[in-house]
Amino acid sequence: MKKFVYMDASASWLKPQSVIESEADFLANSYANAGRGICGRAEKVDDLVLESRRKIANFIGASEKNIVWTNGSTDALNRIVNIIKNTVADKNLIVAVSDLDHHSARLPWEELSKTGGCKTILLNLDKNLDFDFDKIPQADVFVITAMSNVLGVPQDVSGFIKTVRAKNPNAITVVDAAQYVAHEKIDVKKFDCDFLVFSGHKIGADTGVGVMYIKNPEFWQCDKFGGGMLKRILDNGDLILNQGGEKFEAGTLPLTQIVGIKSAVEELKYWDGGQDLLDYMYDELSKIERIKIITARKAKILSFVIRDMHVLDFGGMMGVRNICLRVGNMCASWIHNKLDIDGSVRISVGPWNTKEEAKYVVENIKKIVG
Repeated sequence: MKKFVYMDASASWLKPQSVIESEADFLANSYANAGRGICGRAEKVDDLVLESRRKIANFIGASEKNIVWTNGSTDALNRIVNIIKNTVADKNLIVAVSDLDHHSARLPWEELSKTGGCKTILLNLDKNLDFDFDKIPQADVFVITAMSNVLGVPQDVSGFIKTVRAKNPNAITVVDAAQYVAHEKIDVKKFDCDFLVFSGHKIGADTGVGVMYIKNPEFWQCDKFGGGMLKRILDNGDLILNQGGEKFEAGTLPLTQIVGIKSAVEELKYWDGGQDLLDYMYDELSKIERIKIITARKAKILSFVIRDMHVLDFGGMMGVRNICLRVGNMCASWIHNKLDIDGSVRISVGPWNTKEEAKYVVENIKKIVG
């Protein structure tokens, strides 16, 4: 048994050796700023950024012009609010959010609504807590959580957006794929979404880098200004911006992390999803009377609560046994409120986890819970 058992992949993925090596090699042998030099070294960095942009575009079925580098999903989701607000100058925007949302997906809109910048309404969920296709409201913007980080069930994103478009042809669709990206293939053309985001650290890349897909980057107004995103400033003050997603990339990019994300995507394609480990733990924990599992057996994560025990107490007792799990509200307060619980315990696995570790985790849960 290793010193630590890490089953918190949904919070942050452990880094493959190839990511570590590619970043270390870049820092040691190739580092320079991007888009700001004409020497051979600077041009090589430009090529590395372009390689990663193309890799990510291919990974999600997009064109490289649709890819914007961000600092992560939270950064991108906040920026999207401002991009939409800058382009669609309508204070009467109706924004549909849901109880599946992570705080980062919903809170920026909720805060905007407090100043009259929009009105938020709730998307309906069915009895299984999936999107209810039969009760889609009229709205201008739809925030779509592709997979809840508490329930772990991938949503039918393409089917949902198709249904939305049939009722609201001009609707703007924003997909939060932060949890989805490690488990299901993303095809933005099939999804037909206007925006999609995910974080690099959720798939084994470094922290500090994320991806924002924009379907029609030329249509949307910028939310940030600075070096790197424009070609020149005209005498009358007009800006000539870069084409595609690059016009949204003001300032120095997280270059080391961008180099690493290419290797992370390569590693991810070899992972089988770890469903056998989750199924084993689901079946074993189902036998414990005090445990109530709140995820389906075939969910991509395993979440549960324990009768007469606070999840933080449980997490502490697992922690002293060198077992890393997530406990709390997972930055997803609304789904916990809907389930009438304060928080939950979440087990999420990655390609480093083994059956031996799964047995060790179950064994220790039984010792604690009884």
